[in-house]
Amino acid sequence: MKENVSFTLIAAILTLFLAAAEASVTTSKKLSEGTEFTVDGGTLRVQFWSDNIVRVTYVNAAELPTNKSLTVVANPKKVKLRQRENDRAFTLMSTHIRVKIDKQTGVVSFLDVADHVLLQESAQGREIAPATQRGITGNSCALSFDLPADEGIYGLGQHQQGSWNYSASGGSVTLAQANMNVGIPVITSSKGYMLLWDDPAVTTVSARTAGDTNAKPRVLRWSSEWGKAIDYYFCYGDGTIDTALKAYRNLTGNAPLMPKWELGFWQCKERYASQDELLGIAKKLRELKVPVDGIIQDWQYWPPGTNTWGSHLFDPKRYPDPVGMFKELHEMNYHALISVWAKFDLGSDNSKELNAVGGMFPQVTSYAFPPGHGQWYDPFAAVGRQTYWKQMRDEIFAKGVDGWWLDAPEPEIGGMGFRNYQTPMGPGYEVYNAYPLMHSGGIYQGQRAATDQKRVVILTRSAYAGQQRNSAITWSGDITGTWQVLKNQIPAGLNCSLSGIPYWNTDTGGFFGSRETGDANPGNPRYQEFFARWFQFSAFCPMFRVHGSYGEKPGKEFWRFDGKTQDIMRTYLNLRYRLMPYLYSTAWQVTAEGSAFMRPLVMDFPKDPQALNIGNQYLFGPAIMITPVTSAEATNQPVYLPSDGAPWYDFWTGETFPAGQRVEAAAPVEIVPLFVRPGSIIPLGPFLQYSSEKPADPIELRIYRGADGKFTLYEDEGDNYNYEKGKHATVLISWNEAKQALEIGKRNGEFPGMVKERTFYIVWVSENHGAGIPVTEKPDAVVHYTGTAVTVPMGKSTK
Repeated sequence: MKENVSFTLIAAILTLFLAAAEASVTTSKKLSEGTEFTVDGGTLRVQFWSDNIVRVTYVNAAELPTNKSLTVVANPKKVKLRQRENDRAFTLMSTHIRVKIDKQTGVVSFLDVADHVLLQESAQGREIAPATQRGITGNSCALSFDLPADEGIYGLGQHQQGSWNYSASGGSVTLAQANMNVGIPVITSSKGYMLLWDDPAVTTVSARTAGDTNAKPRVLRWSSEWGKAIDYYFCYGDGTIDTALKAYRNLTGNAPLMPKWELGFWQCKERYASQDELLGIAKKLRELKVPVDGIIQDWQYWPPGTNTWGSHLFDPKRYPDPVGMFKELHEMNYHALISVWAKFDLGSDNSKELNAVGGMFPQVTSYAFPPGHGQWYDPFAAVGRQTYWKQMRDEIFAKGVDGWWLDAPEPEIGGMGFRNYQTPMGPGYEVYNAYPLMHSGGIYQGQRAATDQKRVVILTRSAYAGQQRNSAITWSGDITGTWQVLKNQIPAGLNCSLSGIPYWNTDTGGFFGSRETGDANPGNPRYQEFFARWFQFSAFCPMFRVHGSYGEKPGKEFWRFDGKTQDIMRTYLNLRYRLMPYLYSTAWQVTAEGSAFMRPLVMDFPKDPQALNIGNQYLFGPAIMITPVTSAEATNQPVYLPSDGAPWYDFWTGETFPAGQRVEAAAPVEIVPLFVRPGSIIPLGPFLQYSSEKPADPIELRIYRGADGKFTLYEDEGDNYNYEKGKHATVLISWNEAKQALEIGKRNGEFPGMVKERTFYIVWVSENHGAGIPVTEKPDAVVHYTGTAVTVPMGKSTK
């Protein structure tokens, strides 16, 4: 018996010895912020960027290449790391994340502080293989991660197939910039982490089963057609998506605060063809007292003929006084964006200047819209960005325009022709997806250098990881107005939000018309219903904008619709403007805390299994849940009320409904279902014709009881960068459910023009009280606020 035991022990020791001899990880070298390992003859570096960000880099060579990230702007911070080692693994630990490197396989795993696995590379999941582009031999890079069946995966930019939760839907997504498809190599997990795959080459991301179709777990595989190394960042905070998103924004750049006027309503069309037409539209909207803040001049304002595209000139016959046009718009309290392209006609003065300094790509001889010759400028060249902005500054910005509409910034060069070009930052196939990031970045940096009195606003058809730092709003492209396309916009926008891009919108009613919905004709009842439903959805997007193709006559202006549709439009315009204190405060949370406007249910209810697969509902800001109606002739809409303890409130009626159930919400064409989360505080301002018409005084504070809640009211001057210098004010407003008391906290900060004394009308929302858009006639308490803290117990009026 003793001999058998001894033999067994010797065999076990021998097995461990042989395993160690064959281990993938053969050496390790400690770094100040992590550790570098030799794995299967390659090099693996695990580097802590901060307590909640880890960078992992691998190459099948003895030394890592020098990778200059186009997305990452943060530098590594000094992190107090703990390291431990046993016979199976190395473990590196910060205050938020533990990273384990398996000695035998070299697999990297990410764990929380309780040692729960958050993400794990697949065994033998790394693949760096020879690849050839344009006769140049390099590498393609791929990596797989194990994916548990109960984990939701979101993000990857914006895609039009209607997918939500890539883990559940399976299939693959190609990240390659194109009209209507935005490639962003970022995912967000229901487990509360985000991952940036730091490779701007065309990349395919696929979710599939490992082995047979019934195999669990699934595998999430990243595969880039070109790359110097496998290079990715893992972001994790306290287990909530919000803290991961904040870490990601710290890594790639925070979103600047948009001006308040960006949050108002925007009227545009492809295209207003003259100064008289543009001003006439603006005047009529004001005459009809339609709340509106912005109007957009689309393309072809330049003179007809050759050598004028990219000239930034106005056709003097149609636009005799552009300076006066913008001045008149400002006098009517409008702000204006204008279309600018990265494309230039050959022979124009701007084209010649860009060519002379080395800021142009070679000539294009087959551009589809319209056919002809042209060139696209190179934003990867610093001189290209600087010259491009200088031309915009001197020839357009100086005339009084307020912001920029960047069309076709993918760039739209003969499909994916940009891959064939060379840039100072690498060949086009290596940096392909980053064109819109560099393009918008040059404009943002240029305007910031020119003035700090006007905030940058950029509306762009494409985006890449980190583009939020350029004050850019993504729109979903030249979509067609069908019910299915409308339905697809919701998960498209939510995935964009979970890719780190907080500002997003659509062409309300579709860019192109469709026979199915009445050919974009405001006189057609089918289109009237369809447009009303899309308008309701757009009222709950970070930018609220109407647009359509020039082929859709007569246009989508307010007065072209029937009276019933006009009433619906006015309802949601009034709601949007009454919500301005809520919207602007949410915008501040986006800037200061890395938050999001469009919040899919998984952000706030990750423990609710139902919430993981719902991509047609979302919270707009922290409180209001919308379920857009996306089918014709609907009178009811199924709505899931996530498990949150206390009942939810119907915004329109004040009626409450138990959480954790699906309800059939009333949804006649006049109504989009809106439910408010228990514990919410919503500040409503006065009715407005434009965002800066009057101060937000009085403010109606609607309190939705049932849980503790808080809301930070934010205010500043509205349109300059003084807020970055501390010129702003915040008031923390809290509801204590146990004490049944509201506290309006001490005001912190000040700014020029601040309302120093204001009135708060307090409303404890209940059925038919504090419901809908109208001002509540009989508030439950009235507070004269001077900046000092005030406590309002329920049932006691404070005046």
